[in-house]
Amino acid sequence: MSAPATALTAAQVLQLPAMPTAQDAFAALGISRDLGYQLIKDGEFPVEVIKFGARALRVRRSDLLAFLGLSETAAAEVQSAAATNDDGAPGVQPKAPSKQPEPTSASS
Repeated sequence: MSAPATALTAAQVLQLPAMPTAQDAFAALGISRDLGYQLIKDGEFPVEVIKFGARALRVRRSDLLAFLGLSETAAAEVQSAAATNDDGAPGVQPKAPSKQPEPTSASS
C-alpha cells in the first residue's frame, strides 16, 4: 500500500492543466495512489475519470475545482498573477537583450 499523500495547495490545484492526470487528481485530493485507483475501479471516484487509450486516465480540472469548492475565476487570477513579473507590472515581459551586430572585417 502506498503512503498517504500530501494534498496540493489550492494554488497548486488552480495551476493544474485543463485535463490533469489521475495522479494529479489524487494529489489534489490528498489521497494515496492505491486509494485513488481503488475508487476509480469501484466507480466511486468523486469526479468523472476519462480514459484515453489503454492506460491514460484524466479528469477535467473544472470538475476537480468544483468538487474542492474552488472556482475557475480563482484559477484565472492565479494564472494572471503568474504572468506578473517581479516589479508587479502585469503582463510585461522583461526585455530581451539586444543582439550586437557581427563585426565585419575589411578585406584588401
